Amino acid sequence: MAATTSPLQTVDDRLGERIADPRIFVIFGASGDLTKRKLLPALYHLEQSGLLPENLVVVGVARRDLFASFAPEMREGILKGGGVSDDDPKLEAFINRVRYFATNFDDDLGFETLRLFLVNLDEEFGTWGNRLFYLAVAPEYFADIIKRLDDHGMASPNGASDKWTRVIIEKPFGTDLESARKLNDEIDVVLSEDQIFRIDHYLGKETVQNILVLRFANGTFEPLWNRNYIDHVEITAAESIGIEGRGPFYERAGVVRDVLQNHVMEVLSFVAMEPPDSFEAGAIRNEKLKVWRSIKAIPVENAVRGQYGPGEVDKKDVVGYRQEDRVDPESNTETFGAIRIEIDNWRWAGVPFYLRAGKRLEKRLTEVNIVFKQPPTDLFQTSPSGQGLESNVLTLRIQPDEGISHTFGTKVPGPTTNVSQVDMRFSYADAFGKTSANGYERLLFDAMLGDATLFTHRDGVEATWAIFTPLLEAWAKDRDTGFPNYSAGSWSPEAAERLLQREGRSWRKL
Repeated sequence: MAATTSPLQTVDDRLGERIADPRIFVIFGASGDLTKRKLLPALYHLEQSGLLPENLVVVGVARRDLFASFAPEMREGILKGGGVSDDDPKLEAFINRVRYFATNFDDDLGFETLRLFLVNLDEEFGTWGNRLFYLAVAPEYFADIIKRLDDHGMASPNGASDKWTRVIIEKPFGTDLESARKLNDEIDVVLSEDQIFRIDHYLGKETVQNILVLRFANGTFEPLWNRNYIDHVEITAAESIGIEGRGPFYERAGVVRDVLQNHVMEVLSFVAMEPPDSFEAGAIRNEKLKVWRSIKAIPVENAVRGQYGPGEVDKKDVVGYRQEDRVDPESNTETFGAIRIEIDNWRWAGVPFYLRAGKRLEKRLTEVNIVFKQPPTDLFQTSPSGQGLESNVLTLRIQPDEGISHTFGTKVPGPTTNVSQVDMRFSYADAFGKTSANGYERLLFDAMLGDATLFTHRDGVEATWAIFTPLLEAWAKDRDTGFPNYSAGSWSPEAAERLLQREGRSWRKL
């Protein structure tokens, strides 16, 4: 039985002696669920691992009056986040460095008062004037908040050259190519690109980061990682939950904007990129960008959209999307998408990548399947089993039960040559112990250090929007979709199955 590790045991090993500088970590939109469930637990996991300075202060900023309740609620969130006991001696000291500030995001007087509040905290805690702002707010507030930070002298460090100011921005970064460019232009007026950290929480997941290690730290896989040996690649991001009361948001977004354009494309870039010159941010970003810019335009016939109807998930009856709270009863928003793409470069020419993502599917699961080509001749076609070998598959499980498996054929013991598929499996939990880390730890710590390796550059944002915007525009012109076209608790619309069947393939059973 594997031991339970500290939340960041493997991160400790990787980061060595690096400790973040003193700073004030300011979270705009701190009354939202993200702060309590993810950000504060992640920060405290870093605290437990000795990676944060003693003079770090957390300031939550939101519009509501939460002065009395904010710190106790954050304490509750940390305890629920796991890996923390109620009598942890570090916990009270950490909570004593949590503050709250109330202001409307369009209130200039409020921003000036915030500036003075932070200066006073600098003097009280010795935070050196360093600032890390996290915008956990609706996208329409991004540019306005950053402009007001600049108007009130908080967007760039004052005084000594060793001070710094950085801003973390939650997705979505625009809703199409035009809006993404506009947002980037507005932000770039105030901040330099090395101050901007566009965060995608998928890149905090160990298995996503491990794709690069699997490929480039092992001699086994990289020689086979190309069109000569790989038949196709499948990337699935499935959720069993619905929209969880976020009707207005999802009506504007849909699954392409919410998952495929960002999370799935990030995973795809790690699978498909060339070896970078180094593990520095610029080298990795350049290789990812080359992948995205090599993707051919997506014909409408290579894309399937769906919307869930009523069904059963986890043995419970659930409503369809159009019956969800604050959703148009005739909504044309897609909750499922399946897309066939091609990467037009030397490594991947002719290898299809099949991407799918959706809400209210049978189970929660994100994984990559690398399906290898069959041998040129099938020696076992006439075996007593009556079946030849299935394809070898390398599966990268991102969530849940993070790990890697390799499926291959082997002879069943006995006097006849019967062939059976077997798996070799690696599990993170079995190898390294269970962890309560939630994926934000690495990303927040890297932002504190100024390491942008796992964050998105504006060029990458615009490159991925350039891929999907024509498809979204084509779908917007054609509302005849026959929604709903899959039941909640199923795997996909029938058209998604046909997307592969027309080429003699089928989705891997998950």
